[in-house]
Amino acid sequence: MRGVVMHAPGDVRVEQRERPTVVEPTDAVIRVTAACVCGSDLWPYRGVEELAGPTPMGHEYVGVVEEIGADVRNVAVGDFVVGSFFASDDTCEICRAGYQSRCVHAVPMGSIGTQAEYARIPLADGTLVATPTAPTPEQVPHLLAASDVLGTGWFAAVAAEAGPGRTVAVVGDGAVGLLAVLAARRLGAERVIAMSRHADRQALARRFGATDVVTERGAEGVAAIKELTGGLGAHSVVEAVGTQESMMQAIRSTRPGGHVGYVGVTHDVSLDGMELFFSGVHLHGGPAPVRRFLPELVELILAGEIHPGDVFDLTLPLDDAAEAYRAMDERRATKVLLTP
Repeated sequence: MRGVVMHAPGDVRVEQRERPTVVEPTDAVIRVTAACVCGSDLWPYRGVEELAGPTPMGHEYVGVVEEIGADVRNVAVGDFVVGSFFASDDTCEICRAGYQSRCVHAVPMGSIGTQAEYARIPLADGTLVATPTAPTPEQVPHLLAASDVLGTGWFAAVAAEAGPGRTVAVVGDGAVGLLAVLAARRLGAERVIAMSRHADRQALARRFGATDVVTERGAEGVAAIKELTGGLGAHSVVEAVGTQESMMQAIRSTRPGGHVGYVGVTHDVSLDGMELFFSGVHLHGGPAPVRRFLPELVELILAGEIHPGDVFDLTLPLDDAAEAYRAMDERRATKVLLTP
């Protein structure tokens, strides 16, 4: 089969890889209908994360079940399924508490690579959610978004305790940040402030429910949030980037007693103990337990109540994966959908 492999920073190739088969009785093999490039894939592409040799890429996916192991009960051959970027058993004590991304048997799908024609899904019963019927072509991008960026944005909003009567600020205007705006509004937030310097992303944020846009960053961005909130800061702030600047901007934009939901994969982030101590804010986040939210999100998508796939502003065939990475790296695209 064809699959995307990153050999070095900036060096993305589509190569022939061995087609996966069932290895464990809890596995399923799917034919990937759609995959995509994640913002986190850009860290190794830019050389910020080291690669241990040629690496299969991708952790977001939807597709059709082609084969199942002997112990798989919840999905069947022919089902259209959506999965999370972490495989989980969904039965261990951590999963039952709603943190499937930290399952005691978790398998990161990035270690398998789903930017490919086929993918092996470990722990299929706990990882995959089947749709009641085959989705329409128009629904597929929205379901693909649920595999990571929608679920991650949703978790960020939940971790930040977005809800009725609250003002939510979102730091980061990538796909996750934009979908955190959507999630905050769905959770009932009264006011949602998108922090963005890009006109196209500002427009999409407003479509998703942003009531305000702040273009400043750093200290100026914090000052703008304070000005919009009577000098107090937002009740809830989503951090969806993962840099030192974005994390501090999020914490400093939050009022005392408020909540920060952080989901940006952190790189070289350190927190000053005294500043954190006197900020009086709650911090919660990490790898999103997307599987917790998938059944609800799939239902909302199929009912036409949300359209998270609007974050895809470029669609390319799998063979053009190198261009997909370039487009996102150069910010010519917010998120690129790949069709195997």
